[in-house]
Amino acid sequence: MNSAKWLLSVVVALAIGGILGYSLSSAPTQKIGGDPQSTSAGGGERKVLYWHDPMVPGRKFDKPGKSPFMDMQLVPVYADEASANPGVTIDDRTSQNFGIRLAKVERGALPQQLHAVGSVTFDERLLDLVQARVGGYVTRLHMKAPFERVRSGQPLAEVVSPEWLAAQQEYLALLDGESKSLQPIREAARRRLNVLGVPEQAIHAIETDRRTRAATTVFAPIDGVVTELAVRQGSSFSAGAPLFRINGLGSVWVNVQLPEARVAMIDVGAKAVAYASAWPGETFEGEVIALLPEVDPQTRTLTARMAIENRANRLTPGMYVTLDLKGVESGSQLIVPSAAVIATGERTVVIVAREGGGFDVAPVTVGAEVEGRSAILSGLSEGQSVVASGQFLIDSEANLRSAVRRLESPSGGADAARRPR
Repeated sequence: MNSAKWLLSVVVALAIGGILGYSLSSAPTQKIGGDPQSTSAGGGERKVLYWHDPMVPGRKFDKPGKSPFMDMQLVPVYADEASANPGVTIDDRTSQNFGIRLAKVERGALPQQLHAVGSVTFDERLLDLVQARVGGYVTRLHMKAPFERVRSGQPLAEVVSPEWLAAQQEYLALLDGESKSLQPIREAARRRLNVLGVPEQAIHAIETDRRTRAATTVFAPIDGVVTELAVRQGSSFSAGAPLFRINGLGSVWVNVQLPEARVAMIDVGAKAVAYASAWPGETFEGEVIALLPEVDPQTRTLTARMAIENRANRLTPGMYVTLDLKGVESGSQLIVPSAAVIATGERTVVIVAREGGGFDVAPVTVGAEVEGRSAILSGLSEGQSVVASGQFLIDSEANLRSAVRRLESPSGGADAARRPR
């Protein structure tokens, strides 16, 4: 019985609550203030400039109502809230809560240093070609595989050439002559051996042993790597055919792809320091020897060629190295943190803090950017304060492009709202 009474009491209470709620919601609301363009505040009239949606502040409306963007009422903006100067005014407390940080425009010189990654290749200035000046064939090959390391004077191959053999026999016959009239002829015969490409070691052997050999040994002219092996044991060759291509490793080239915007920072002769992951803790010094006159149409980069000293032949073609390049010294110029620079797509701007509060937009021309600092060529003055962080929070839309347009054109949103859709 008690349970039935308790249940009945609950049902009656819920019914009464529903009736009261319906009555309150359907009661007419009282309108405050007769003029929709003004309202009282502390006994005074406040003029409404326009209404806007705080979530889409770029759009302005001349009448109150519901936002077409969000499920909320439009918010009025009063005349006494607007700044006399164009821009945005944010109180100090809000700026602190937003994390807005200011930085001074300073004058100084940027260190023109560039960090880059490059690939190692052979220094083609150290290329030496062993070429046949006469025809013949190979009887023995000492270097049988490409990319073998060789030392200067190391035997490469033994070849037989009828022209070489005839010229050596002629020179040998003149060596034993004692007449002074034979001296010019002997010298001419020796020069002929040089012109035919007979190795100097073979000529010395004739002068020492006083005999010729059917096969002549070809020696490596420099220290390096056999990058091309054009003959095999038993193969013949004709006059002018290359036999071996040897590249020295005393220095190597490093090719670096520089963005177009950074080309002016580097000049021929600039010093470079290379670091290779294969040799941690070691540095390799060199310099820029050429800026190749061709820009890659896909990457919009230009190749800078560096000659790097290759101690102990540790750098090998194909390796990747990181480089520090010392660029052209720059003069005194205005400098701001790179985080303060906003690229809108059409131009570059910074947000400048006004004295007494508020922010303005200043179009700028930006120079080089080094280690988080950018040079400003025009648009700012020394001593001005710029927003270095929190720029996107100035605009509740969190859209920098929209913020720049709203800051520069305070009436743009109202004009857009009046245009028919």
